[in-house]
Amino acid sequence: MHIETARLNIREFIMNDWIDVHKYASSPLVTEHTLWGPNSEEETKSYVSHQIAMQQLNERTDYEFAVILKETNQLIGGCGMYIREKNAEIGYCFNSEYWGNGYASEASKVLLKLAFENFNIHRVYATCRPENTGSEKVLRKIGMKMEGHLREHIWAKGVFHDSYLFSILENEYKERVEPFVSRSNS
Repeated sequence: MHIETARLNIREFIMNDWIDVHKYASSPLVTEHTLWGPNSEEETKSYVSHQIAMQQLNERTDYEFAVILKETNQLIGGCGMYIREKNAEIGYCFNSEYWGNGYASEASKVLLKLAFENFNIHRVYATCRPENTGSEKVLRKIGMKMEGHLREHIWAKGVFHDSYLFSILENEYKERVEPFVSRSNS
């Protein structure tokens, strides 16, 4: 699968991507609010290898994509979607050198489009740590609504973590997209 936006190419991972993925997956700044990392080289290679293996599944439900900046052909991050029945969870992680430019929002809009228009999903959701204000802004910007504050629901890195839960329903997504579709005056 390959999707092009105004500034990004979003494609399946290839093994050589591990080098650029490791630039952000090994960063304490980038992984401060994640439930994994910072990664060793072996962990990053294993992650990319696993994603390539997932691409071969006939009944695939997990999709992880490399996000490439068109202008430079540089891998700047990743985004993913995990489908469970009529729900899909989305997520993203970007090299900190590229934060604050709207790339996560641009990639996440692609994930919403895939979920609602290609996979017939009813509800897309995402979580972020409460202190990750950048991620919260992305989720709000793409039209998600906060559903709640999950208190100490995940154990990772030796402590319990809170999460904010956001979602968008199919009809809410369509309301955001349809005003841009021209209508005939019958």
